[in-house]
Amino acid sequence: MDPNRLNLLIQTLKHLRLKQIYYQLYYLIRNKLYKGNYVKELKTQILPLNWYDQFFYANSYTKENTFTFLNLTYHFEDCINWNHKGYGKLWTYNLNYFDFLNQKLINPDTGLKLIHNYVKNEESLKDGKEPYPISLRGINWIKFLSNNAIYDHGVNQVLKNHYQRLIHNLEFHLLGNHLLENGYSLLFGAYYFRDESFYREAKKILTKELKEQILKDGGHFELSPMYHQILLHRLLDIINLIRLNNWKSDTLLPFLEKKANKMLSWLEAITLKNGTVPMVNDSTYGIAPTSNELFSYAKQLGIKWKPIPLSDSGYRMFRKKNYELLVDVGNIGPSYQPGHAHSDTFNFELYYKNQPVIVDTGISTYEKNTRRIKERSTASHNTVEINNQEQTEVWDGFRVARRAKIVRLNENTNTVSATHNGYKKLGILHTRNFICDSNKIIIQDTFSKGNGYKKSAFIHLHPDVNRIQITDNIIHIIDGNIEVVLEGDVDIKINFYRYSLGFNKLVESKKIVINFTSDLTTTINFN
Repeated sequence: MDPNRLNLLIQTLKHLRLKQIYYQLYYLIRNKLYKGNYVKELKTQILPLNWYDQFFYANSYTKENTFTFLNLTYHFEDCINWNHKGYGKLWTYNLNYFDFLNQKLINPDTGLKLIHNYVKNEESLKDGKEPYPISLRGINWIKFLSNNAIYDHGVNQVLKNHYQRLIHNLEFHLLGNHLLENGYSLLFGAYYFRDESFYREAKKILTKELKEQILKDGGHFELSPMYHQILLHRLLDIINLIRLNNWKSDTLLPFLEKKANKMLSWLEAITLKNGTVPMVNDSTYGIAPTSNELFSYAKQLGIKWKPIPLSDSGYRMFRKKNYELLVDVGNIGPSYQPGHAHSDTFNFELYYKNQPVIVDTGISTYEKNTRRIKERSTASHNTVEINNQEQTEVWDGFRVARRAKIVRLNENTNTVSATHNGYKKLGILHTRNFICDSNKIIIQDTFSKGNGYKKSAFIHLHPDVNRIQITDNIIHIIDGNIEVVLEGDVDIKINFYRYSLGFNKLVESKKIVINFTSDLTTTINFN
C-alpha cells in the first residue's frame, strides 16, 4: 500500500467506534470458520398481516423480465439473473430489494411469480443475501403478501430463513442507516411471524438508534435529505404496521410517533417551496418518496408536527419573498460513519422565484470511480478551495479521512457566520458570512492568513440558467435578472460541469470559477 493511501486509511480508521472494528473482525473470522445454518422450520401457519399501502413505488418492472433501476434498463432474455453485475452493485441491490412488488402497475400473479423465481434461485444468491437487501426485501415481501392476502408456505419458509440470516448478521460493523433499516425490517418480520426474538432485537435497535440518529432539530444524522426521506417513510410504515395489527402493547409506538414528529418538522424546514429538497450529501432525484407524499402519509396516520428551528444538522434555510437560500454550516456527520458526506462545508443552494439558480452538483453514481470522487470533492460545491486542496479528504467511494470542523458559529434571524479548520494543514481558518436581505445576499469570505495562496470560489449554475454575461467584476445572470457583484482582485472564468438529474443521468451546465488571493465579498442582487 502506498504511503498516501495508508495515511488516508489511518485517518479514517481513527474515527471508527470499537464496536464497528469488533464486528468487522468477528464476522470475518466467524464466516471463515463457520458456515451458518439459517434454516428454521416453520411449524405454524403464517397468516397475512393487516396492511394497505399509502402510496406506491415508481414502476421499475415494466414488462416480462425487464427492470429499470438508477435510470438503467435491462431485459433478461431467458431467466432472471438475480446476481446480474453489468450495471454495478447498487443496481444489483435494487434488483434484490423487490420494490417493484409495491409499484402501481403490477398484478398479484406477476408479483408472486417473481417471488417464486427468486425462491427457486435462492441457493445461488450472492448480494441478495447481504443484510441490507434482506432488510428491504423482507419488508416488500411482507407488504405484498399481506396486501394481497397470499398464504404460501414455501415463500414464508424462505422469508423466515432470510430473517434468521439477518438477525445473526446485523450491520453493527457499519451502524448508521444500515442498522436502522435492519431494525425496521426485523419489526416487520416480528409481526409477520409473531416472533418474540425478532421483536426484542428490533425494539432494542430502534430505540437505541433512533435516539442517536435523529438529531435535536429532527434531522437524520447522516445529513442527507434523501436518506432522511427514505428513513422517515420506513418509520411511518412501522407506525402504520403497529396500528393495523394488534399484537404488542408497550412503549414503542409512542416513542416512534415522537421521532416521526421531529423528522417531519425537519423535512418541512428543509423542503423548498417547489416541493423538492436540496440535493446535498448523496441526495439525488428519483430515489426517495417526495416530501409531499410523506406529509400526506403522516396526515393519514393522524400524526401532527410543529416547526423546530434548524440547529444540530448544520443546515440553515433563509426564506424571503422571492428567494430561498440553503446554507451548510455543519460538521461532517456522523464522525464514525460519514459514507454519504461530501467535502462541502459552507456550500449553499439558491432558489429564486421557486426556480433553482445556484445548485449542488448532485451525485450520479455510488461506484468507486473518479466520477464518485469528483462529485464529493470541494470543487463540486459552492464553497472555497485553497491551493487545490480538499477541505475534507473524501476517498474510496464512501470514506472520509481528515475532515473540516466548525470552530465558530454565530447567527441571528438574517445572518449566519461560521469558521472551519479544513485547511489547518496550511495554517488557515476560513470564515464565511451570509447576510440575507429582502433583495440581496452578501457572502463574505475571510481567511486567518495565507494571502499568497491561490483560492477558488465556485458557483454552480442550474442547467436551466443558460444566459450569463461577465462585465468587469459583475456576473449578469440574465435568466432571472440577477447580478453577482465581486469585490476584490479576482479572475472570473466560466467552465462547464455535469449536473446530476439522478443516477447515471448527467447534463452539462455552467460553473463560475472565481480565482482570488486575499478575501472575497460576493453580493447577489435581485433586480
